[in-house]
Amino acid sequence: MSNNQSELLRNVSITGGSSSGKTSIAEALIFQSKKVNRLGKIEEGNTVMDFQPEEIKRKQSINCAFTQITHKKTKINLLDTPGDMNFFSSTKTCIPFFDSSIVTIEAVGGPNSITEEILKVTAKNGIPSIIFINKLDRERADFYSTIEKTKSLTKNKIVVVQLPIGKEAEFKGFVDILSNEAFVYDDDGKATKIDIPEDIKQEVDSAKEEFIESVAELDDAILERYLEGETISQDELKTTFKQGLLKAKFSPVLCGSATKLIGSDYLADFIINYTPNPIERGNWKAFYENDNELELKPDEKEPFVGIVFNTIIDPFSGRLSIFRVISGSLGKDGTILNVNKDKQEKFTQLLEMDGKKQNNIENSYPGSIVAISKLKDTETGDTLTVDKKVIVKAPSPLKPVISFAITPKSKGDEDKIFSSLKKLIEEDTSIMLKRDSETKETILSGRGMVHIETTIEKLKRKFSVEVDISPPKIPYKETIKKKARVQGRHKKQTGGHGQFGDCWIEFSPLKRGEGFKFVDKIVGGAIPKTYIPAVEKGVIEASERGFLAGYPCVDFQAVLDDGSYHPVDSSELSFKIAGTLAFKNALAQSEVVLLEPIMKVKIYSPDSFTGDIMGDLNSRRGRVLGMEAGEDKTQIIQANVPMAEMLRYIPDLRSMTGGRGTFEMEFDFYDEVPLEIAQTIIEKNKTEN
Repeated sequence: MSNNQSELLRNVSITGGSSSGKTSIAEALIFQSKKVNRLGKIEEGNTVMDFQPEEIKRKQSINCAFTQITHKKTKINLLDTPGDMNFFSSTKTCIPFFDSSIVTIEAVGGPNSITEEILKVTAKNGIPSIIFINKLDRERADFYSTIEKTKSLTKNKIVVVQLPIGKEAEFKGFVDILSNEAFVYDDDGKATKIDIPEDIKQEVDSAKEEFIESVAELDDAILERYLEGETISQDELKTTFKQGLLKAKFSPVLCGSATKLIGSDYLADFIINYTPNPIERGNWKAFYENDNELELKPDEKEPFVGIVFNTIIDPFSGRLSIFRVISGSLGKDGTILNVNKDKQEKFTQLLEMDGKKQNNIENSYPGSIVAISKLKDTETGDTLTVDKKVIVKAPSPLKPVISFAITPKSKGDEDKIFSSLKKLIEEDTSIMLKRDSETKETILSGRGMVHIETTIEKLKRKFSVEVDISPPKIPYKETIKKKARVQGRHKKQTGGHGQFGDCWIEFSPLKRGEGFKFVDKIVGGAIPKTYIPAVEKGVIEASERGFLAGYPCVDFQAVLDDGSYHPVDSSELSFKIAGTLAFKNALAQSEVVLLEPIMKVKIYSPDSFTGDIMGDLNSRRGRVLGMEAGEDKTQIIQANVPMAEMLRYIPDLRSMTGGRGTFEMEFDFYDEVPLEIAQTIIEKNKTEN
């Protein structure tokens, strides 16, 4: 059978919030598959999946990591994902390319904002999500409370498949509702079948009844028989349950303790018995010729199509492009077409990512998660084919929410900063780097302070570049509020030719955003035409240095209407200086004010936090423009807020909303800074300069 390899393949992402035990679950699955002979532990820094120095230091996943195990002749590709909002962008963009997701929830703290985001991503992409309630052996662990809290975060129905045996330190196993069997585990993680304990039989019967009802609702014929009191066979329940899970109709709940190996063996069985293989996942949507839609069949006989969903940059082996084979197959070498770039790419190796290692493989097939090194033009999100010009669209990364100015610790590293960070951006598409033309600063933007710090650590480790960070400068500007007609006169006598330039200019304010206008109204040759551009240049150069605090002066008009010259001593330089003097004289009479950039801000938050958010915006001198309903019970608050008040907004927003709020912003307009604040800025500027 042509797709036999794909049928014996499962692609599973392990997701969840920080400290929920994602990596521990991955390590338990790896250990129990006998791929390694020692269980990796985060505390000891010896896990297969968290191998980067930054991950070992922080004891948390920062990058998506890949490996494979074999369980009962079925190959399982595992993806271990970050659970911190700082690094969640890669989780969000990788989940859609795996066919099911184990959503790990810690039984003490319960679900959090990351849990909610993951359930949204899986629901949006039609990916089955299996909830694994972990750490049930911990003090204050509460299985039932965790389930209730999880129900409030998702529209998907929650179906309990396992009930725990014992609580906290006495937790030792579970009852499987599907098979009506109970298992307890010894200290080595070995399971023993037992009778269902008497003290939880009532809970088991109730869960069984609820389970049967949930499954029966998926099939009208079974539902009718169930309502008539007929017994539904175990095989019928399992078959219907699997079909419901394949269609992501509900989220089943399993339980255990990964570090004690309780439930991880059952989880592996559950993956191969109930989660979809690449064929069962179905066809993939693709586009060709101006967004005409078609479907790609996950069949080896079809032409090869793959999509790059992750990139790893290694200073030694270069760029590793990780992709999923959507249809067709690919061998260990050859030439492929990057459709997005319209470039042919040659490759000589086909690799499989295995933690920090890469293993050579001979071929791939629909559903394979593989990698190719050193593709010249290929980036995350690109579609690869043999010759078929179709594109599979990749999800967009999350936008940066915090920015810092960076400067090299060593002189001469400016160019190295850009080239090195560009490589890191290929690896982490939620980073942004730009040069601010107004403040002359290099700005690094990311998803949070920890994200920025980690990026700087990688920069040093991978490329030997060290940088300092500081809050970015605000690109303040100055402008005038009154008209003033002034003279700019420059006269200097030296031993030879002197210098003479004389001009009269009327300065007046323009509407905000109109910039600078220069008008020549000289008549009768009062100033020769050859010197008029020099007057304009003098005004422009002076305006760039400002008047109050050294910020550029904008939104004004300069009308040159009179002046005089000397046939011998006048020159372009003399009139340029005269224009500069006129500008300075005018600003002394024109009521100069400071302007600040005002941002258009969109804040996304659950409805219950909108009052706190709007109150906080008012304290930041913000002006709320309106509010509208968003997706998944969120509210979108739109406001104008000064840029200076938004530099460190994301930590405060996350604190106000329990991590569930986010925002995006863009420049909108410039507006006058309140007098008291302006005086503080001017004084600070004078002190620093």
